[in-house]
Amino acid sequence: MSYTNFTLDIDAGGIALITWNMPDRSMNVFTEEVMRELNAIVDHVAGDAAIKGAVITSGKDSFSGGADITMLQKMLATFAVDKEKDLEKATKALFENAGYMTGLFRKIETCGKPFVSAINGTCMGGAFEMSLACHGRVAADSDKVKMALPEVKIGIFPGAGGTQRVPRLTDQQQALQMLTTGQNLTPQKAKAMGLIHEIAEPSKLVETAKAMIRNGLKPVAPWDEKGFKLPGGPIYSAAGANLWPPAIAILRRETYGNYPAAAAILKCVYEGLLVPFDTALRIEQRYFTEIMQSKEAAAMIRSLFLSLQELNKGARRPTGVPDTKFKKIGILGAGFMGAGIAYVTARAGIPVVLLDRDLPSAEKGKAHSDSLMADQVKKGRAKPEDKDKLLSLITPTADYADLAGCDLVVEAVFEDSNVKKEATEKAEAVLKSSAIFASNTSTIPITALAKNSSRPKNFIGIHFFSPVDKMMLVEIILGKKTGDKALAVAFDFVRAIKKTPIVVNDTRGFYVNRCVLRYMSEAYKMLIEGVPAAMIENAAKAAGMPVGPLALTDETAVDLAQKIMKQTIRDLGEKAVDPRQMALINTMVDTHGRFGRKNGKGFYDYPAKPAKKKLWPGLKDLYPQLNPDKVDYEELKQRLLVTIALEAARVMEEGIVTDPREADVGSILAFGFAPFTGGALSYIDGIGAKRFVKIAKGLQKKYGAEFKAPKLLLDMAEKGETFYQRFDPYQKGEVREAA
Repeated sequence: MSYTNFTLDIDAGGIALITWNMPDRSMNVFTEEVMRELNAIVDHVAGDAAIKGAVITSGKDSFSGGADITMLQKMLATFAVDKEKDLEKATKALFENAGYMTGLFRKIETCGKPFVSAINGTCMGGAFEMSLACHGRVAADSDKVKMALPEVKIGIFPGAGGTQRVPRLTDQQQALQMLTTGQNLTPQKAKAMGLIHEIAEPSKLVETAKAMIRNGLKPVAPWDEKGFKLPGGPIYSAAGANLWPPAIAILRRETYGNYPAAAAILKCVYEGLLVPFDTALRIEQRYFTEIMQSKEAAAMIRSLFLSLQELNKGARRPTGVPDTKFKKIGILGAGFMGAGIAYVTARAGIPVVLLDRDLPSAEKGKAHSDSLMADQVKKGRAKPEDKDKLLSLITPTADYADLAGCDLVVEAVFEDSNVKKEATEKAEAVLKSSAIFASNTSTIPITALAKNSSRPKNFIGIHFFSPVDKMMLVEIILGKKTGDKALAVAFDFVRAIKKTPIVVNDTRGFYVNRCVLRYMSEAYKMLIEGVPAAMIENAAKAAGMPVGPLALTDETAVDLAQKIMKQTIRDLGEKAVDPRQMALINTMVDTHGRFGRKNGKGFYDYPAKPAKKKLWPGLKDLYPQLNPDKVDYEELKQRLLVTIALEAARVMEEGIVTDPREADVGSILAFGFAPFTGGALSYIDGIGAKRFVKIAKGLQKKYGAEFKAPKLLLDMAEKGETFYQRFDPYQKGEVREAA
């Protein structure tokens, strides 16, 4: 029998080699067809007396990315339709569908023939769950091999036996850590945890796997043998009593109850380890069915998997423009941002010319890459030769003539129009006519800067976030005259350095900064009202934000907030900034000299390490303090999220961002907007436009015009629309596969 996605070869010793190699896919994933074929192969191996056992490996560089998430989406879409007719019947069908993979993997485990998984590359999610169901597991000794169960990152959890096999192979503490964080495991870490049996040279991987079968590998899982004992002891033991109460507390501290899937993992492990294995799988299947129906799962799957993947693949890149193969890229300005951009460019293997006003300044910028790579080497994440190779790609200079031959130049000089004008003119004088010039400005409109260019169609904004090496989002800003080629080249660059691009039309603050400034502004208002600073920060974290607004102000600098406010007043007039907020920031900077983390004092005090930062006690003396018991904590959380979401809606109304995927993904990657909501627009969609407008009106009545809903939202509320209906990103027939 022949298969579309697998080949089956039986050697002279009766060992079957199952090679998974899906046609027309860059990575193997579990689809319905793949599971049907694998089911038939397991039947064949189990039923043929001549076959002694089987090795499963991949015909690609990677092993597998796990389940095709679009398959889960299809299941949920069917459920959404069917539940309107018969909820009980629809839920039962969802339960059975969700359990198909579980049943298939259990079949491998109990078929009576030994199976070995030979993991040659990335092995994620369902693929690692399948490997755990095999009787033996061998991983190649390679940097390419990463194993993980990352489902919690997209609002679901490992629902094909992962929550039951992992804590039966390793101790419960390590199991919970792995399952609730979705962390990547190297072969060495996986072996130390007991999750794989052997590590082999890549060229000997399959042979090592076959040797396990030849050497008498038992076709029985440890938990199916009589007398099986859990590693680290049972739930009801001294070790269990020491683990579970703090584990539940840590989950609450880290998630604030916002992530149902993370809580379900703890329930699955706890309840599953108290019962026989097949009953445990059924418990897992029930929780998985429940989580699949959650609002959080739908939102996170869409934004953090599908949309993110589509944007990374260039969903918004102009068609018909050939891909750019970068030979050389210039960076103007070797300060913190410029040095960071040089580092990520060289890390992508692209030669960089790093230019500053004098050679020592440029060399200092290169030294930033040296220190980052030295840190990587120290942590064992890079080899000394990797560091040498990266540094050899960066050429520091003070001579504009060295930019000749660059395909792209990214300007990251001081935020001053005159400085940027001079840099643009000097660079264009030596660049070829087809080269693209990009500015990393965060405040000056691109259309205004493009007036300094002799070729505005080749002028674009590429706005990075700090620190460049860690922040995954890049805003590509279109000026009024920016052409398709410039946009395509910007896309190709952002994708080459493995960042996520979003396209933003020109405006003050672009997209991200507009939302962030609203977040900070709302916190300043709360301080002025007398809300204790600790409540503001804690409410933000409880709402799902990774960093409180006052801590975020410190990170970006309090004096920068002052500069932005003063510039806004100069540009738009006195009414553009709340005078009370201006007074607060002036007091912080001018009266108390508190500039933020950079000078060790802002809204927080920053004592010498290892002491941790703490809120400045003087904050409570700036305004009369409200009684914390009288402050509506839930309303604080709501205000911080609603003010950002309203700004995101305004940005869509103004046509600054035109694709809801970009607004959602951008809000999560740039400033961590409550990921469980799916992003700023999905937050509104999840509540419903009508109810959201009602909430906004209530807040507007109490706290002012910042909460006024734009006309777009009022119209959507009236029509019962969502952002993904109103601004359907797929209406032009764009369909993108998940792998």
